[in-house]
Amino acid sequence: MQLAEHSWPEIEAYCREDSLAVVPLGSTEQHGPHLPEGTDHMIAEALARKATERTGYLCTPPITVGVSSHHRQFHGTMSVDPPAFRDYVESLSRSLTEHGIDRIVYVNAHGGNINHLREVGRRLREDDTAYAIEWMWNESIPDLVDDLFEHNGPHGGPKETAMIQHIAPDLVREERIDDAAQGGATRMDEQELRHHGARTFYDAIDNTENGVLGDQRDATAEKGEVMFDAAVEQLVALLDWLDDKPYEALAAKPHV
Repeated sequence: MQLAEHSWPEIEAYCREDSLAVVPLGSTEQHGPHLPEGTDHMIAEALARKATERTGYLCTPPITVGVSSHHRQFHGTMSVDPPAFRDYVESLSRSLTEHGIDRIVYVNAHGGNINHLREVGRRLREDDTAYAIEWMWNESIPDLVDDLFEHNGPHGGPKETAMIQHIAPDLVREERIDDAAQGGATRMDEQELRHHGARTFYDAIDNTENGVLGDQRDATAEKGEVMFDAAVEQLVALLDWLDDKPYEALAAKPHV
């Protein structure tokens, strides 16, 4: 059920029966020379929409800009400061609870958002406002991703390339895939990421000149469809699990 596409009486009817909402989030940032800047929020919205179409749960409009300062050297990247992002997501979440929502799933497709979404969830749980959790699509199917790609890469690599080939094929610059692979960092173990136990990089450009990590050349729309369907299955299962839980079982435990 897409919140933005329904009237308030229809949302009221939903909230009389259900108390779960899905919030898709991503980023607007560089994804190499071959993928659109909206890659992350497009993936998150597509997964959230498909899962809520299947289940009937409420889905909000997507949050399209996240915490992406580590991609700032590449043109077009948009980012918000972490405190502003956390406060915005928390405020949006609290607005949902005014209508009876007490459990929220953040359908996330951007690694830079993860820790901040988990912190928001902690805040909401600690003051007994709602139970909110972060769900990252590729973390729900890690073995499948590893099986499909030799060098899947954490950013702009074959898994994201294949997902966009599946959900928005016209936005993939297929003629630039070879350039993306040859100009990026194919293998993470080729990079000097740590020295004497310390992580010594801050920005994406420290590790890759063209913004991508991984080898995109074995990405296909067919592999994207396999991942998409598998991730949707995981998300549907999570939503049903969460909906079945009594709120008391999700709330923070009292002090011993």
